[in-house]
Amino acid sequence: MKERHLPIRLLLIGLPLTMVLGVGAAIGMFPGENLWLLALMALILSPTDAALGQAVVTSERVPLRIRQAINVESGLNDGFALPPILICLAVLSGEAGETKWGLFTVEQFVFGPLVGGLVGWIGGKLLEESAKRSWMNETFQRLSSLSIAVLAYAGAEMVHGNGFIAAFFAGMFLGTTRKIYRERIHGFGEAFGQILVLFVFLLAGAILVPLSWPHWDWIALVYAVLSLTVIRMVPVAISLLGAGLDKGTILFLGWFGPRGIASILYLLMAVLQIGADGHRRIFSVITLTILLSIFLHGMSAVPFSRMFPEEKPEPNS
Repeated sequence: MKERHLPIRLLLIGLPLTMVLGVGAAIGMFPGENLWLLALMALILSPTDAALGQAVVTSERVPLRIRQAINVESGLNDGFALPPILICLAVLSGEAGETKWGLFTVEQFVFGPLVGGLVGWIGGKLLEESAKRSWMNETFQRLSSLSIAVLAYAGAEMVHGNGFIAAFFAGMFLGTTRKIYRERIHGFGEAFGQILVLFVFLLAGAILVPLSWPHWDWIALVYAVLSLTVIRMVPVAISLLGAGLDKGTILFLGWFGPRGIASILYLLMAVLQIGADGHRRIFSVITLTILLSIFLHGMSAVPFSRMFPEEKPEPNS
């Protein structure tokens, strides 16, 4: 339970506060803009992405529970942010009256985890049994990580659940207890995921940045910096009050909230649904924030991970 309370605090207290603070800052800094569009910008920039801080979540110097908190938070907060993002998009596109939002929210947060957990458990059991019977060699055991993730995502979306949450829960509830199988699935999934992440970042840099940079000004830069610092770090500090962490660790958790894949995907979703005309300035702020995050969090991951003292092996008794 000690390991779980940190991501729970970050998700249930830190994330909503980040959204509220982001919206408030946007309203103050971009007067005259559509309030729903400003809320959309703040919400798109609220989820974090551990992919930009791999040196953090894999470093042996960083305490295990801190690594787990960052990993779990980044794995789930994009799913938590999706319902309010869809509400904003529905209002901006004129489709808000056609959706039953209470039912939609329940479906997102109930069906997603249920489908994902079920797919992960069944998939792991099938893999383990197939491997025991020599029906599946090591290569296909590794490839099954992709199959399980896709099935979880697609299955959840079919019943109107959240595909992102479903894929995460599929990994959490993987139904094999054999360490060797889990390592094979995890190893391939991590490598393949990194390839996809780099490809998405390449496309974002090649397409979004050239379209956005003409709209960058000092206000956009200030909001981007605030989004990566105050708007993220203050809510994290509030959510961790009484958690028994020192100030350095709280600052560390607050800083490592990089913006990456989830924000890019949600931005593309917004462009497809409401178009870019009339929204380019706000969309450009999202692009600038992601771009700054890629460089700042990427460069600081290794040196900041070294702030924790290296654990010395215990002497043989």
